Amino acid sequence: MEAVLTEAVGLLDEAGASALTFRALAQRLGGGVASIYWYVESKDELLDRAADHVIGAVLADIEKLPVGDDPLEDLRVMAVTLFEAMAARPWLGAYFMRDTRVQVNSLALYERLGRQTLRLELNARERFHALSAVIGVVVGSAIDLGRQLPEDALKEGADRDQFLGHFAQTWRELDPAEFPFVHEIVEEFDGHDDVDQFRSALDLTLAGLRLQAGA
Repeated sequence: MEAVLTEAVGLLDEAGASALTFRALAQRLGGGVASIYWYVESKDELLDRAADHVIGAVLADIEKLPVGDDPLEDLRVMAVTLFEAMAARPWLGAYFMRDTRVQVNSLALYERLGRQTLRLELNARERFHALSAVIGVVVGSAIDLGRQLPEDALKEGADRDQFLGHFAQTWRELDPAEFPFVHEIVEEFDGHDDVDQFRSALDLTLAGLRLQAGA
């Protein structure tokens, strides 16, 4: 199973979920397609297990982190660790915690993150919503970061900054009376740093949680 998942992750890293077929995986393993069915029943299960295989390494890294006096700071460091892993693998976010019956590492990571909220004065509902918000920022930001440019932009050889710059210029030409917010933030939008944007969103989320918990 270890070899199957390692090669599956390799295929996903190279070309995404569309490249992960049982035939392609069997070729990498040097066996037949039927041999894959000894380990997984479907491509969906293979994707879930491959994602969980990667999360296992993330969990190991998080378990090595020291425990500090501030649970929200500990949660922030854990969240950044998870984000960095997801940002490095654009396919990963779509399959994180999709099926925790087989994704034991993902469930263990969820538990580890959630335990930080047990150190705060919150009720069960508030803890659940707090962790959901943090994970939403992490996964959503990572998926957005890994989003490919439209095919037309790629054909024209445009990079990310050129693509954003095109829309920024379009926004500048809008009527400021009708789009005052867009005009206010357009210079920030043009060429913005996605990782910086993630960190700001995470900090805002944790600041709100700190206020709620009275920490």
